[in-house]
Order: sequence, then structure tokens, then C-alpha cells
Amino acid sequence: MTTRVALVGGTGKLGSIIAEVIAATDGFETVTILGSSSDLAEIDAADLVVDASIPAVSIDVVRGAIERGKNVLVGTSGWSSERIALVRPLVDAAGTGAVFIPNFSLGSVIGSALAAASAPFFPSIEIVETHRETKVDSPSGTAVRTAELIAAARSEAGPVEAPHVDQRARGQQIASVPVHSLRRPGVVARQETILSGPGESLSIVHDTIDPASAYAPGIRVALEAARDASGVIVGLDSMIDIGIRMPKPAPVVPVVEGDVAGQAAAATAR
Repeated sequence: MTTRVALVGGTGKLGSIIAEVIAATDGFETVTILGSSSDLAEIDAADLVVDASIPAVSIDVVRGAIERGKNVLVGTSGWSSERIALVRPLVDAAGTGAVFIPNFSLGSVIGSALAAASAPFFPSIEIVETHRETKVDSPSGTAVRTAELIAAARSEAGPVEAPHVDQRARGQQIASVPVHSLRRPGVVARQETILSGPGESLSIVHDTIDPASAYAPGIRVALEAARDASGVIVGLDSMIDIGIRMPKPAPVVPVVEGDVAGQAAAATAR
């Protein structure tokens, strides 16, 4: 049986890659491609919604899919644990599945796993992430996910040591980890996690050189998982065995009740 896919943001950089992977993958077929301003009613003909839009639009796409009882695969950046917590009750109530993938690259997932595995042994940890100048959000979803995994791995050791974070040049703290975002031409994506202790440091670096080649295997894994998903699933590490014990960030419970879209938009703006 073929799974009919509605692809939101299908003409963008990531969306175009996802469209190519779907076309080459047995059992999946793109039946409609939506832009950021398209009428979400167009997803009605699909079995699965794939979101590769922009952060400001993504929340409406996810909520629209859930309200229609459809599973959704989210590749759009900007989904922190706090933001995902806002839609988790909707997913559970609807009995659908929502899969959030901060990065489709298997190498990136392994890099984040290595950083999390190393985190309890180093008191100082910082992340420097670099993307092309056209990336509209910062920090990247990959950096947010890495910082959250680091914090989960340090549940007993406590927050990382991050002096002088009141100064803006020290980056944005995500789960106590300072994250520094560079946006410049001549690069696709790069993340370096720097772990430091007395007398030594460890750097874990991942570079994306060719997105189409790097993302395709992860996209195929995520499509298969999203088709049959139930509840909220975060990260490719939840779907594949990379041989490293991955910590699970504690679930975040939203403390402010009200409109989900408004809360998510506010979280994105901060």
C-alpha cells in the first residue's frame, strides 16, 4: 500500500531533497506540495504530512495535521523541547504521531551522541554551529538537540560551567550550554562541540558537505517511522541503534495554558 504524502515547503532546499527521496522510495508518493502560504486544506488528500517549511509556519502545519488525524514528520528547525511540549497533548489526544527530526544526517546524530556520552566527564561544554547566511533561525535545531542531550547526560553532574554568560558575546544558553551561531556564505552546515576540563579539551566536529547525500538515508528512516508513529518521537537516535547509550531529556510540561500557536510563536521569537 502506498503512503500518500503532503509535503509542505517542498520547493525549499530541504524540501526539494525530501521530494527526491520520496520519489525514489517504494511505498511513498507525494500527492501535493504546499508553500508557506498554501491553504492547509490541501493536506486532506494525504496519509502523511511532511513539514519542511519555516519556524513561523511549522506550528500551524503540525497543528493542522494533528487536527485532521494525520501523522506528521517535521524537518523544520526551531523545535526545542519546550516547543514540542506545547503540541504533545494535542498529539496524545488525537491518537496520531508526530516525529521531529532536528537533523537528518546520520553523522550529525552520531556526533551529538558522542557529545552526550562525553558530557559527564567535562565541566565546561560549549557549542559553535555554523550555517549558510540564508538560514533564518538560530540557534540551529541540531545545536538545541545536542545541548538538551548534554544536559540529560549530566543529570547527576549538574549544569555545565559557563562563566560570564550575562555578556551577550558569550552566546545563548540552551539547557545551561552556551551556544554560538555563525551565519556566513561558503558553508553548508558545521557543528563543533567543545568539551573542556583541567589540562585538556575534546572537540567533536561534524560537517555537512553535500546535503542531498548526507540527508537521504536519514529521511528514508524517518519516513518509515513517521508512517506508523504513535505519540511524539524526537530525533533519528530514537529510530536507529548507533551503539551509544543515548540519554533521554526529561519531558517538558508547559506551565502556561492558552493558544498553542501563540505560545510557540512567542517561544520562537525569544
